Amino acid sequence: MNNTVRRRTLLVCGILSSLLYVAMNILVARQWEGYSSFSQTVSELSAIGAPTRTLWIVPGTVYTVLVIAFGWGVWESARGNTPLRIVGGLIVAHGAFGLVWPPMHQREVLAAGGGTLTDSLHLVWAAITVFCMMLEIGFGAAAFGKRFRLYSIVTAVVLVVFGVLTGLTAPSVSANLPTPWAGVWERINIAAFMLWVVVLATTLLRARDSVAAKNRGNLAAA
Repeated sequence: MNNTVRRRTLLVCGILSSLLYVAMNILVARQWEGYSSFSQTVSELSAIGAPTRTLWIVPGTVYTVLVIAFGWGVWESARGNTPLRIVGGLIVAHGAFGLVWPPMHQREVLAAGGGTLTDSLHLVWAAITVFCMMLEIGFGAAAFGKRFRLYSIVTAVVLVVFGVLTGLTAPSVSANLPTPWAGVWERINIAAFMLWVVVLATTLLRARDSVAAKNRGNLAAA
């Protein structure tokens, strides 16, 4: 496999990772009777004791591997673009970090005082992951022109707004109280970042394709 084919394959992994995560949210949630994507968080699908924990972990591992591969593809695509290289490194770290994500307990257990260190670490992992996402978007905005920069800013604003809305529901989750819209807020947040990854991957694929086409044109005219 030559360098160009490898790099393109790695970039496509970013698109596949987003598609896989969306599919996981739809298909895995359907396997838990009574689960509500409207009012329950994504993390509850992989909670300790949840009927969908194993169903989530297997494709979830594949997802994180795809994210790491995509980050490496972004790194290889940088070629002198320092902000883009930082984005690639952050995505690799972000993916590797997700491989060891501590699970939470189910709401009923938390409300009964059965929470443990893994629940606290789950929140720490979530905060660090969101911080990485914001850094990725920020450096990504600096790596390209005005259109991608504006799009990245809008994405960052969405992450902040809906991240705050999701965070406000955390005490109710721990107390096993109703959390209407919690699942919606969180999924909007996730979808915004997943779409940003797809746009980044597409932008890099098109940029290299344009360079290659220009080079072929120059050779043909020579």
